[in-house]
Amino acid sequence: MTETNSAPDAAQIAAKYLEERDKRLRNDGLSQFVEVPVDSDIDADPFVDEPIERDPVTEEVEVLVVGGGFAGLMSAANLVREGVTDLRLVERAADFGGTWYWNRYPGIACDVESSIYLPMIEDIGTIPSELYASGTEIRNHAKTIADKYDLTRRTLFQTRVNDLAWDDETNRWVASTTLGDSITARHVVLGTGGLISRPKLPRIPGLDTFAGEWFHTSRWNYDYTGGDATGGLTGLADKRVAVIGTGATALQVIPHLAESAEHLYVFQRTPAAVDYRGNAPTDPEWFAAQEPGWQRKRMANFDGLLAGIPFDEDMVGDQWTTIWGLPKLEIPEDGSAPDTAAYMQAVMANDLEQMERVRARVDELVDDPKTAESLKPWFATHCKRPGFHDSYLQTFNRSNVTLIDTQGRGAEKITENAIYFDGQAYEVDCIVYATGFQAAISPGRAGGFEIRGRDGVTLEGRWKEGVKNLHGIYTHGFPNLHVVGGVKGAAISININYVNGAQAEHVAKVIKSLSEKGVEAFEVTAEAEDDWSARMAEKSAYNEEATRACTPGYYNNEGDFNEKPLFATVYGGGPIEYIEILEEWCDNEITATSVITTNGSTRSDSTAGRAR
Repeated sequence: MTETNSAPDAAQIAAKYLEERDKRLRNDGLSQFVEVPVDSDIDADPFVDEPIERDPVTEEVEVLVVGGGFAGLMSAANLVREGVTDLRLVERAADFGGTWYWNRYPGIACDVESSIYLPMIEDIGTIPSELYASGTEIRNHAKTIADKYDLTRRTLFQTRVNDLAWDDETNRWVASTTLGDSITARHVVLGTGGLISRPKLPRIPGLDTFAGEWFHTSRWNYDYTGGDATGGLTGLADKRVAVIGTGATALQVIPHLAESAEHLYVFQRTPAAVDYRGNAPTDPEWFAAQEPGWQRKRMANFDGLLAGIPFDEDMVGDQWTTIWGLPKLEIPEDGSAPDTAAYMQAVMANDLEQMERVRARVDELVDDPKTAESLKPWFATHCKRPGFHDSYLQTFNRSNVTLIDTQGRGAEKITENAIYFDGQAYEVDCIVYATGFQAAISPGRAGGFEIRGRDGVTLEGRWKEGVKNLHGIYTHGFPNLHVVGGVKGAAISININYVNGAQAEHVAKVIKSLSEKGVEAFEVTAEAEDDWSARMAEKSAYNEEATRACTPGYYNNEGDFNEKPLFATVYGGGPIEYIEILEEWCDNEITATSVITTNGSTRSDSTAGRAR
């Protein structure tokens, strides 16, 4: 353990952050990754033995829900609760779960408290088994939601929408699928993801020449490795394995690979900030004592504390609010403006304290000083999503684990039997790509299909010069199209199901209201989008200088600023305020005569929206 007797020098550490960032800046930005083609061999579902065979379906429904992950499930469940039961779900996987269906790698678990992450707990009545539920438990929870609201019989599994087009003559959407279905729907809800849905691979020369076994963590090959999501990868006992990537997924995978493989090589570009996790069983007495409405309150408390909103109690009380929570902004009692300069100093001091604590933890847990230095994260707290694990760092004390610290450069090339870095070959039998997903992409791209609105304009084309919409849900030129789970134009939360759940409830209420009033087509106008864009700009919390200072990652487009980074495209007022805006808009501003506003006040002119 390294001991320090003096306070860290903020200026020296800031310089170190920039030095480490500069090592990782690349000219190719986002193009350093390869997009995994939809329906390719790499993208194939490893969890089904045979593709489904059935006759094509031709039907007309009130609502088509695309996606069987939590965004789609919550949307469909809320529609059923609102009495809208004429609906169809289409899901490309063989079961519900979305990202939790595809990601079944060893060690997979949620890094947000189960009691706020698992949606609709109060409705379902299930008790999470532990603070941070396993992927298997989360996937089963998705199935439980489907059972509760009778969604399985309404779902076409192993089926992907491959085209979605608006018909102006009939005021309906027409969807075609990979199995020849034709589904006509008054409303379409897109729950296809977009934040993390499409796997990506590094553009390493020779990647496709490797002759051994290789796969992305979201397509884990248990036929090769043996074991299951709890570990026990007996098939690797005589194998040399490489894992490329050290992000959130790798933190969970690497300890299991190390336990089972003959030897494990970990190729690291940028070390993660790894904090304490402290998983434990859920206390059933605590759970039983919760009053109605507790989950939404707990969600709001968690998000509010991360945003620096003062609460008397930290209900979740885990490391998220320690490492990512912001100091409270003190408001003077006399009503004068707060001292923002002093507050920013407090924010910076807290940031430094937390990252120094995380780096000290590496020294405490990793035996070899050189390895420990390589595993220390040199960036500010909010540059990358932190990780939480209680055995990841200790894994590098094992004699069968070798860390290849590429200092941000990445592997040089791959041959039929080896990965090269710095001129040295590391011969391996298997490569595991823990390289993540394309972030914050459009719902059509996430789902692998084109969306065509009025006059045949595609959603991708409409958003080519920048995403414009209303609340991240509605887009001018795309009537009756509701996006749940999209990020750009909406609020963003570490607890993604907090915002997605609110969007799902909102969309269900809107569709019910429109249906009850006999509205055939509803469409927000360009003026409504402009108003929302202006409000987004007014509330923006995006700091370009700080974002540019960050080491590259998906938060800042891998250092590519030709496109707006993630946090420049989201509502800066935060999830709590965003949800209040949705509720106000739905309760007071949507009518059959299509009066819509984006500024929280009721307007009676037609520039805000239109319906007919």
